[in-house]
Amino acid sequence: MSKISPSILSADFVRLAEEIKAAADAGVDMLHIDVMDGHFVPNITIGPAVVESIRNITRLPLDVHLMIDEPDKFLADFIKAGADFLTVHVEASVHLHRTIDYIKTCNVLAGVSLNPATPIWNLDNIIEYLDLVLIMSVNPGFSGQKFIPSMLNKIRLLKKLLNERGCNAIVEVDGGVKLDNAKNISDAGADILVMGSAFFGSGDYKVFMKEIRDVLSPSLNFKEGFNER
Repeated sequence: MSKISPSILSADFVRLAEEIKAAADAGVDMLHIDVMDGHFVPNITIGPAVVESIRNITRLPLDVHLMIDEPDKFLADFIKAGADFLTVHVEASVHLHRTIDYIKTCNVLAGVSLNPATPIWNLDNIIEYLDLVLIMSVNPGFSGQKFIPSMLNKIRLLKKLLNERGCNAIVEVDGGVKLDNAKNISDAGADILVMGSAFFGSGDYKVFMKEIRDVLSPSLNFKEGFNER
């Protein structure tokens, strides 16, 4: 069954600690943390200090997604802050092999993200090294956008490529994931579903988690290998 990773970008930041505790109590699998710099995407969010604060209040795995230019300058800071997954964008990384190698040598799971218009073949020479591939199903920068339907086929193509290469990378999907499309996204090959406004706007997180678990197929396998700290 696909894992659920709420994006704290859609949480109430005035009550962030309470929101994270409520999400954990509801049974989420991990937390997705979107880091934006106002350059790579048209928004600014949080930095390593906030990630460190979150690390100090939860044992959930932290899935840190760097939507920033020149990510290499900040890898060490986010690793030190407590990231369990650290994902960079192929579009923003000049020396991607070196970036991924550095993340992995720090005992952090390394991921690469693709914007909607970026084709799968951009991963051709890096895919064997990856722990995670994140498919953006909206153009990044803002929460609450609608899922781009053509991304379903992109997820299938990615899963096919991973199977052909014998790779075990986790497939994550972020953007517009809702109760009414989660099953199709999961069936296409998503191992992790990032849910922002759908989760934090639901009102009752425990009820929402029951509803999403009910609609998801248990047929997909998820790569084991990370647990709560």
